[in-house]
Amino acid sequence: MTTGILSPTHLLVVLVVALIVLGPKRLPGAGKALGQGLREFKDSISGAAVDHEPGQVPAITELLASSSSDAAMTQSPVRETAAAVPSSAAMTTGEPA
Repeated sequence: MTTGILSPTHLLVVLVVALIVLGPKRLPGAGKALGQGLREFKDSISGAAVDHEPGQVPAITELLASSSSDAAMTQSPVRETAAAVPSSAAMTTGEPA
């Protein structure tokens, strides 16, 4: 009895409902947007689209390396300051840290 989820009758009903909901002026634009979305989804799943230019990879690697060295330079003064500040427990009891 049932021939599948995408039988011609089902497709016709979906198209008629879309025409009623969107109207004849917006239906072609909605179809185009749906097609572009499906194409982008397929490309992202298959990995066909490249997110970066080939020359950008070293620049990104350099940027990551410089940001990690900046973070290391920032950590040293923070640790020194933290060591110089007495703990809150010593401040309340009056004992040296």
